[in-house]
Amino acid sequence: MDFNTYQKQAVTTFLKGTAWELALPYLALGLNGEAGEVAEKVKKVYRDAEGEVSEATRAAIKKELGDVLWYLAVLAETLGVPLEEVARENLEKLASRKERGVLHGEGDDR
Repeated sequence: MDFNTYQKQAVTTFLKGTAWELALPYLALGLNGEAGEVAEKVKKVYRDAEGEVSEATRAAIKKELGDVLWYLAVLAETLGVPLEEVARENLEKLASRKERGVLHGEGDDR
């Protein structure tokens, strides 16, 4: 499945019962929350399992990554941005940074 197909299908599951003017903050906060759930599961790998990722933990993180992807896709759709374009431009940006030797460091405009 490609990103744009996923995005189109993900949008069909978005509950638009919320006032449309609240969609952007709802989706951004949801994305942040799901990313936090991924981070919590990874933290517990180090706290509870000495850095060893079990199959159960891998499956749990995979589910959370799916939730992150859903929020990302629907947020991009809300902004009128194809997810495939987001992915392509991100890879182009990172390739440019690598080529220029600035993968490390800080700032958006390196």
